[in-house]
Amino acid sequence: MLYIFDWDGTLSDSTGTIVTAMQRAADELRWRVPETEAVRNIIGLGLPEALRELYPEVAESDWAQIRDGYRKHYLALDQESPAELYPRVLDSLDSLRREGHTLTIATGKSRAGLDRVLARLELDGFFHASRCADETASKPDPLMLQELLDHFALPARDAVMVGDTEYDMEMGRRASMPRLAVSYGAHHIDRLRPYEPELCMDCFSEILRWRPL
Repeated sequence: MLYIFDWDGTLSDSTGTIVTAMQRAADELRWRVPETEAVRNIIGLGLPEALRELYPEVAESDWAQIRDGYRKHYLALDQESPAELYPRVLDSLDSLRREGHTLTIATGKSRAGLDRVLARLELDGFFHASRCADETASKPDPLMLQELLDHFALPARDAVMVGDTEYDMEMGRRASMPRLAVSYGAHHIDRLRPYEPELCMDCFSEILRWRPL
């Protein structure tokens, strides 16, 4: 089975860092500081798509200011208090690997951001492949899923999307792929249930009991 995981809010407990970095960047620029829930709502999107949602009144030509500020504050926060994996994530992923499954990532992070965090966690080479928002279409477009399927020459029925947001669930649905949801991430689980995930997990280790329908 090809397992495709979202990163922020699914594997990594990084939603708080994202929210604080965006709010600090806005405050520093004297822009409107977005509410916490507004930032949580855009987690999973590529940065341009996220900024379009947060600041529809701002011209795209001015986005570089908030983008650069966000990245600066995110890096500073991540150095002060690095985001860790959620409980039971690493041992559960190890179990899936030992069972012979293929593990991949589909994330709204940039390639540089994902590579940096994987290196810090000493997970270079742990995942078999990954796709980032700056390499392909942003969620909920299913292109990054299709690219992973093409890479491994697999049909959608032999893969599963695992995520914490509506964007993950919608992306999986558009790709006609089974979906698994976690309840502890950026979006409340009640927002994910309408996408008919085959499993809703309160703890990541529950993934080990899932079997394709």
